[in-house]
Amino acid sequence: MCGIVGAIAERNVSAILIEGLKRLEYRGYDSAGVALINTSGQLKRARRTGKVAELEGALEASPLPGSLGIAHTRWATHGVPSEANAHPHFSGDSLAVVHNGIIENHEVLRDELKALGYVFTSQTDTEVIVHLLHHKLKQFDDLADALKAAVQELHGAYGLAVISAAQPDRLLAARSGSPLVIGLGIGENFLASDPLALRQVTDRFVYLEEGDIVELRRESLQLWDSQGEPVERETVQFKDSAEAADKGQYRHYMLKEIHEQPAVVQRTLEGRLGQQQVLSSAFGAEADALFKQIKAVQIIACGTSYHAGMVARYWLEDLAKLPCQVEVASEYRYRPVVVQDSTLFITISQSGETADTLAALRMAKELNYLASLTICNVGTSSLVRESDLALLTNAGPEIGVASTKAFTTQLVGLQLLTLALAQTRGTLSAARVAELVAGLRQLPNKLEEALAMDTVVEQVSQRFAEKHHTLFLGRGTQYPVAMEGALKLKEISYIHAEAYPAGELKHGPLALVDSDMPVVTVAPNNELVEKLKSNLQEVRARGGELIVFADKQAGLHDEEGCSVIAMPHIDDILAPILYTVPLQLLSYHVAVLKGTDVDQPRNLAKSVTVE
Repeated sequence: MCGIVGAIAERNVSAILIEGLKRLEYRGYDSAGVALINTSGQLKRARRTGKVAELEGALEASPLPGSLGIAHTRWATHGVPSEANAHPHFSGDSLAVVHNGIIENHEVLRDELKALGYVFTSQTDTEVIVHLLHHKLKQFDDLADALKAAVQELHGAYGLAVISAAQPDRLLAARSGSPLVIGLGIGENFLASDPLALRQVTDRFVYLEEGDIVELRRESLQLWDSQGEPVERETVQFKDSAEAADKGQYRHYMLKEIHEQPAVVQRTLEGRLGQQQVLSSAFGAEADALFKQIKAVQIIACGTSYHAGMVARYWLEDLAKLPCQVEVASEYRYRPVVVQDSTLFITISQSGETADTLAALRMAKELNYLASLTICNVGTSSLVRESDLALLTNAGPEIGVASTKAFTTQLVGLQLLTLALAQTRGTLSAARVAELVAGLRQLPNKLEEALAMDTVVEQVSQRFAEKHHTLFLGRGTQYPVAMEGALKLKEISYIHAEAYPAGELKHGPLALVDSDMPVVTVAPNNELVEKLKSNLQEVRARGGELIVFADKQAGLHDEEGCSVIAMPHIDDILAPILYTVPLQLLSYHVAVLKGTDVDQPRNLAKSVTVE
């Protein structure tokens, strides 16, 4: 993903645009650019590869003042990182566009526009937008009318902003599948892909909805919905700082980050879903070609990220029919490795600087892997820079040492990857892919439902206050979720916790079960639920106390020694993402009861940059 900032004012907005780009740097990017209409009414731009600081330095050397402008940080999907591919893109010398997302039908549009005489100077899908809009302006004198006509021909995801030297009193924007927000000022207005980019100039925002088009002037705004009808949207005022370093209403960063998960999952999905499929090029410019060659997958990670990889193994083998191995990075590094032909090497990391994972990637580069791909939260990290392909999770800064929102967004990223590979390999029907895409779109709402269970989970947590050991059980994709639940509990409450596949109970762990050891189980409604019920009876027969998070359709009910917490129904494939949330809440509330340091547990660091 990438960042958009726009401004229309009476004052010079150049510095505002650059500051906005700086505030979006956490998202990751490989180039940056700005376009402004100067005091002479001319449209001018500056673009640089690398950091925003490079662009800022260029503007200091050759100032580009203007009261109307747009700016952008780009993450390459179509075309290599280069100044020619950096945004803003021009058509002629009077029209400029910046764009987030992917235009699926760009090749068709490119051919049509070339036939009309347009000359392309970049490899990007975005350039078709600006030339298409230029063409529409020949039919519609008004920029807003031309934009309304142009977006009807765009298929895919976009958040875009437009300025024209011929109409220098307005800033136009459109949203479909990629977020945009308006910042309201006094005698000036702003636009961005994230309100964080504009907090230095305003605390009042209007969020564009799907299909919206907006025209900003210094003193006004006009909104149209997807049907072209005038519409009004609610103005939201931020009373607290939007910085990640502010806990806001929450007692701890961890709790804040748990509750951010619906929003950050939405952010991870934006710009990566077509109407009924995953946009494979979201993984990088070479993704489509590489995905066709893959015959196996090797996943490397540590800690929580390792658990995400374990879930992905089930998905990749089930949906994409690809053999998959998952290994802890510190183990992988120190053993002889046999690489299957055409294997994709995947790393997963919140920070992108995890020492063992980074070393494993560098080791893999000396072996016969087809390519490397990272699922990561930090776009400027070493893992992202050194991998062939990358998908940024867009979780934003995570302050709490115990990972929460980073984990769920990793799972979302891995599900997107699985579906992209399944599409390419033809291992899933188009109908099933569309069904899972629809399920992903509903996932933020499902997470909200899970978070609404907080009070119930807090009551359950009181049973752990005097306990010293806990067992977590799961089957199938829920076994790694049980492992993650055990890790969270031990990390922040210091209760010894272990996770097992439920079918392994009778092979040893059952010896530990008694009335002093709570047993936490995750039980979605799938083909394994009946076998899981038998495993639960084994625990009850030994006097164990059961806490079961179960799909409301699974047929499990409270009984003596067994408390069942009903979970929202969800597609079994997506269940691991949902069932993670109550386990996070459980570990949080237990830690609060025990009085431990929730955000900075003893002996642990957020980013493990040493072996």
